Formats: sequence, C-alpha cells, structure tokens
Amino acid sequence: MYHTITKSYDNLKAAHRQWRHCGHCAFAHGENWRIDISFRAKELDHQHFVYDFGALRPLKAQLEYYFDHTLLIDEDDPERAFFEDMHARKLADVRIVPSCGAEGLAEFVFGLADKFIREETGGRVFCSKVVVYEDSKNSAAYEGFTE
Repeated sequence: MYHTITKSYDNLKAAHRQWRHCGHCAFAHGENWRIDISFRAKELDHQHFVYDFGALRPLKAQLEYYFDHTLLIDEDDPERAFFEDMHARKLADVRIVPSCGAEGLAEFVFGLADKFIREETGGRVFCSKVVVYEDSKNSAAYEGFTE
C-alpha cells in the first residue's frame, strides 16, 4: 500500500519541433504545457506528509529552466546546429532534450523528478507517474512502479 501525492505545474510556455512528423508539427510551434507529477511512499514523514509540496521549489526551478519561454529540440534533430546557433545568437532560448514530443518529455521529466525526490528523501519517496499535457486535449504519461 502506498500514499500518493500529485503536484501540477501549468502555464509552461515552450515551443518544440517534432522533426520526424510528416505534417505541421515538424515546424517549431508553441504549446501551453501542463505537467502533473505523482510521488509515492509507503510511510509518511514526521509531518504526516508524503513530501511537503512547498519543498518542491527546486524541482519547479528545473522545470522552468526547460519550459519557460524556451524552444525544445530533439538531441538528434538534423538541424540541431542551426538551433544551437540561434541560441548562441540570443534568438531563441534552446534546450536540447532526448525527445521533445509529449511522450519523450513525460519520460524526461520523470527522470528529473525521480532523481530529485529520491535524493531529497533518502529513497523514502519515489516518482510514480508524470503526465505531460500539450494542451487541454492531448497528453502523454510515463509511469514507474518500482521503489
């Protein structure tokens, strides 16, 4: 049996480009992302919390680094050098990620959140699920069920 909490971050404005897409998503385009991160623990802490929501500020800062008026580009994008040049010339705030589709970003954020929470709690708490919403209609999730 587990206790679960979920923290939501919304109004994250970042553009991305899905270069493999055969349609309009191959163009750089903006999204208004929302990210829900769920954490689990078998036992509550001394405050009777899975984790204090207020103590998640460093994780929020990591998310803002990637999702606050940025341009997300796949690490294998054939135009990566061009986008990195745009970043160097201060034309775009580019972030290179393994995969900038909703599915890839859910996995990426899961990794950030799980690393953060395990370090902060000595492994007592772990990330169990991340849901990334591109908009109000489309989302992708990445789940992990192991401690």
